[in-house]
Amino acid sequence: MDNKKVWFITGASKGFGLSLVKQLLEAGQLVAATSRNQQELIDAVNIQNNNFLPLQVDLVNESSVSLALQHTYETFGKIDVVINNAGYGIGGAIEELTDKETRQAFDVNVFATLNVIRHVMPYLRKQRSGHIINIASIAGIAPGSGFAVYSAAKFAVVGLSEVLASDVKSLGIKVTVVAPGAFRTSFLTPDALTMTANPIDDYAEVRALHAKYLKMDGEQAGDPEKAAASIIKIAGEANPPLYLLLGGDAYNRALTKLDALNEEIREWQDLTCSTDFELNLENK
Repeated sequence: MDNKKVWFITGASKGFGLSLVKQLLEAGQLVAATSRNQQELIDAVNIQNNNFLPLQVDLVNESSVSLALQHTYETFGKIDVVINNAGYGIGGAIEELTDKETRQAFDVNVFATLNVIRHVMPYLRKQRSGHIINIASIAGIAPGSGFAVYSAAKFAVVGLSEVLASDVKSLGIKVTVVAPGAFRTSFLTPDALTMTANPIDDYAEVRALHAKYLKMDGEQAGDPEKAAASIIKIAGEANPPLYLLLGGDAYNRALTKLDALNEEIREWQDLTCSTDFELNLENK
């Protein structure tokens, strides 16, 4: 990249976030990165210069988010690209997960993203520029059995991103929602994926799917370094996509979902449209 930008990246101590930070710093970009543990982030990145601002942030706490963004702006003078990457997976049928577990998943995967957007928008509106990139998942488009709460959270990220893009377009601000498939990150480890502690015997098929999924760890087809490079690439586009799918599995799952959705909507077209008021042609 020729132009120096200021990047604000959440969840940067592992996975996509860490790959993004390292690639950007190596390219001479200015990076503010967040983690729940600042020292862990510093150790993971292992690059120390004036272009790197490591921040310890509780993304669920609005004051913590606001201060982090203020610190970023005061340090670098602007904010160009915001990547909401922080999140974690949660597996289990709906009744196997407690209200507390479910709300915590939404706090981190959805409300943390909303907190960042809410508090960065004043800076971006003032600049009349910027690019918000929200990392969702292919599960937010084509969900898989046994991951209802995680899928619901990622569906929320997809939906809010679509409307945000429309709301801020006239302000010169761009929005992209990224939907990755399976990548060879730490996502399938206990640090990033929580499984129900209260399994119910009747969900034997869900258990089998979980076991199959967990065996993929270390064998996923997706390369996180290529994913990070792709995200960086679209941030340099004059007209970036609203949707960016990453991985051949994500591409295929999305197309299968679209075909099934199209077929079912058309199959029930008559019943769907029968709920409209009858047109009174005599009074027209």
